[in-house]
Amino acid sequence: MTVVEEVRMRREAEFDALVREGQDRWLRLAHMITRDWHVARDAVQDALIGVHRGWARLPEGAARDAYLRRSVVNASLRQLRRRPKTLPLADESALPPAPGGDPADRVAAADEAWRLCAELGPVQRAAVVLRFHDDLTYADIAEVLGCPEATARSHVHRALGTLRQALEERS
Repeated sequence: MTVVEEVRMRREAEFDALVREGQDRWLRLAHMITRDWHVARDAVQDALIGVHRGWARLPEGAARDAYLRRSVVNASLRQLRRRPKTLPLADESALPPAPGGDPADRVAAADEAWRLCAELGPVQRAAVVLRFHDDLTYADIAEVLGCPEATARSHVHRALGTLRQALEERS
């Protein structure tokens, strides 16, 4: 076996291991943005195809993780642009439970949160998911969305304002 073949096989093994390790996490991220499991799977697949093409040039460690997250978010947003503007209701079984309280109240609160998030635009929804689900800093959100940090803050701030206003109107 030549050195080139050895390197190629090692890179393929690294890529396969990365996909096995992160696919569930990326699928959940894509689902929170697209709100559709089938569209989320398509987005993750599109992202991984793109990442595989440039695999040899990707940095190691945290920079690679950030690149992968950004690829999944961008692929999710591309999928949303291609799809009709209507979104299905959230699958309640996939929602994480809220801490404490009556389970029926937790399901109702989670359902209400998903319905409100569905009213946000795709980029604002992505910003909120990255901020509150993935617990990213505004700088990291800006990097993932490919915008200045101030714009990332603005996306989150405006999304929260929209959500607050919608909650007040429904009360």
